Amino acid sequence: MKRYSAFAIAKEAFRHQLGWERAWRSPEPKPEYEVIIVGAGGHGLATAYYLGKNHGITNIAILEKNWLGGGNTGRNTTIIRSNYLQDASAAIYEKARSLYETLSQDLNYNVMFSPRGVAMLAQTHHEVRGYRRTARANAIQGVETEFIGSEQVKALCPIINVDGPRFPVLGALWQPRGGTARHDAVAWGYARACSDMGMDIIQNCAVTAVRRTGGTVTGVETTRGAVGCRKLGIVVAGHSGVLAAMAGFRLPVESVALQALVSEPVKPCMDIVVMANTVHGYMSQSDKGELVIGGGADGFNNYTQRGSFHHVEETVRALVETFPIISRLRMLRQWAGIVDMTGDRSPILSKTPLENCFINCGWGTGGFKAIPGSGWAMAELMAKGEPGPLAAPFGLDRFREGRFIDESVAAGVAH
Repeated sequence: MKRYSAFAIAKEAFRHQLGWERAWRSPEPKPEYEVIIVGAGGHGLATAYYLGKNHGITNIAILEKNWLGGGNTGRNTTIIRSNYLQDASAAIYEKARSLYETLSQDLNYNVMFSPRGVAMLAQTHHEVRGYRRTARANAIQGVETEFIGSEQVKALCPIINVDGPRFPVLGALWQPRGGTARHDAVAWGYARACSDMGMDIIQNCAVTAVRRTGGTVTGVETTRGAVGCRKLGIVVAGHSGVLAAMAGFRLPVESVALQALVSEPVKPCMDIVVMANTVHGYMSQSDKGELVIGGGADGFNNYTQRGSFHHVEETVRALVETFPIISRLRMLRQWAGIVDMTGDRSPILSKTPLENCFINCGWGTGGFKAIPGSGWAMAELMAKGEPGPLAAPFGLDRFREGRFIDESVAAGVAH
């Protein structure tokens, strides 16, 4: 793989940019691999990358039914934070956040990680108590957060209205090392590194069936033929239930659309991420000047990747009071991702009833921020056959045993 560097850019400038290579190969599938990962989004690519980097397993095929990074990885609002209340959640999200810090250097690809800080607004006295509790829990967990007052919020984000008539800002849970990254660059960087290790990324290759013999996985049937494997990883977000049914088991997940939108570009006006959970809206500004705005998940099960007008109206109406400056902005584009929600709003990283078949799903609305940590933990699970400390709390058996990791209540919102 040709390394990207200032020297390489200067060299190509004198060669009329003719020496650049394709970022990753597009091979035909081989008859058999040691590992097949279904899903070439951030989580699937990160799993493959850390299987190679940490465990030396590179005979891997990553199968994607559409184009690489075209699912939830390219359809989110790029927020990265780890200020969760439950210990298991804080551990895996903080692992991911710390890996994001050096991901550009690790991958030799600029993922545009921006640790600009994340403020989660407290707009009711109940939220003030909850965030003070979370800040104390984070201190014990080794996650750097603090509860700040409304004056500090205003200083960090001057465009915010802290004296709103319905929902005044009483303070915020502030994580200074949280932030954002470029979502598609994360997928492209992992894909480039995986291809360089000899892994096959096969796009436009939908899995139609899971092959098994005597309770053990042996491969998959795809639209490009049968492919054998010794281990199978299912990492397909909102379509996890569909793939699980092919493998012969059910999952405690439901799929819903999560919508977002961006405004027309404007001059820089906010350099942090703000989440307002009471009114259920969150916002940051991209490098291009667009205000990236997100809201809640749909209230009904669906597999759509399109937005709807009522969600735009509901989310923007809630945010206009807190950010009056946005009231006259035009919407540039809108989209949705298919998120997979568990009952406790925490993920599943687990062995399955089918031997040598593993699943990574249930990230709900918090998937992008978890990509490096999720891939790290899933790779360890697949390589060793047993979960490591990061993945262990998130097994499928917790639903049968009642060991819920309830972030739906603890975090207030799972984004």
